[in-house]
Amino acid sequence: MQIDLFDPKDIRANLLPFTYTRPVADIRVGILKIAEKWHSYGFQTGFDTVDYLSEKFQSVNSSLKVNGALCPDDAVVEAIRALKSGEELTHDGHVLAAYGETSSTIHYDHEVSLITQPWDIFTSNKAQIEADFPRVTSGRVSQPVTDPHTIVYGKENLFIEEGATIRAAIINAENGPVYIGKNAKVHEGAIIKGAFALCEESQVNMGAKIKGDSTIGPYSKVGGEVGNSVIFGYSNKGHEGYLGNSVIGEWCNLGADTNTSNLKNNYAPVKLWSYSKGGFANTGLQFCGLIMGDHAKCGINTMFNTGTVVGVGANVFGPGYPRNFIPSFSWGGANGFITFQTRKFYEVARAVMVRRNMDFDEQEKTIIDQVFADTAEYRIWDKK
Repeated sequence: MQIDLFDPKDIRANLLPFTYTRPVADIRVGILKIAEKWHSYGFQTGFDTVDYLSEKFQSVNSSLKVNGALCPDDAVVEAIRALKSGEELTHDGHVLAAYGETSSTIHYDHEVSLITQPWDIFTSNKAQIEADFPRVTSGRVSQPVTDPHTIVYGKENLFIEEGATIRAAIINAENGPVYIGKNAKVHEGAIIKGAFALCEESQVNMGAKIKGDSTIGPYSKVGGEVGNSVIFGYSNKGHEGYLGNSVIGEWCNLGADTNTSNLKNNYAPVKLWSYSKGGFANTGLQFCGLIMGDHAKCGINTMFNTGTVVGVGANVFGPGYPRNFIPSFSWGGANGFITFQTRKFYEVARAVMVRRNMDFDEQEKTIIDQVFADTAEYRIWDKK
């Protein structure tokens, strides 16, 4: 059965800067991306997204459109499969699915998991790891732990893919599953607490402390201390420093001893920059760290304030705390910013992507050019 996963306009705006460079359904939460979750239910998936992303993320031209922010479960999948032409399924003002030109509405009364704000990615991550774990591992046998110096608690909740290696680590899966992906590596002295997902070809470095409810996407490296955070993929936080209650996009790099604050000194709820509001929105959360768009970088010893949003392609460095909204293609830090021009950005992106045997091609360039144009209004220093 074919479906196109559509970007609700309001949700796409809320999920910027991540949705500058991907459809909503290409967001990773849990072990899998949202689109991959639907694929695990047997759907052939495409994307109904904005024009400049549609060449990379193509449609399957299905009449059945499903909300790209919806994380599937058995009940909602059954309800969507039962839709007839002309019907739409809704929940609390959100269209969950629509089959062709709709003339009748069915209200869905059960709970659903919708990723409508950036912080939903890390607050939902434990539940989504727990939901994805049986989808990925059901009917399969984990590779054994062969290292005699590795200690595992809750072994029944640990799954290791082919080619993965673990050396002299402590893994506690008693309070949540731990998934170690294909050819992933857990190095000596690492301490991992579930729920946790380490995706294909990624690494947990020596002495790292993974405090749980975290996902490290494919081809990434993590070190230091990480808690309740999601790294989409192809990104590195390889050194000491704290990352908590945060979401990091693809092709990012956090310099050595980068630290994120995830709790205000007065314990007040954290406010986070909202692109849809054009100002700061109250998350209602006491803990909220760093939201970093694709291709962003920061230098050694960078310190991020509680609830900081960093846009696509930004490069942050220098002493002190930079502002807690850093526009896309910013270059600088607490002492001020200039614009990271696209010709320089292309050079860095090509150098970074070739290390993963990938090409910064014309398709990627077209996307970046559009994002650069769309985000110009936030680089206020260019208007002086």
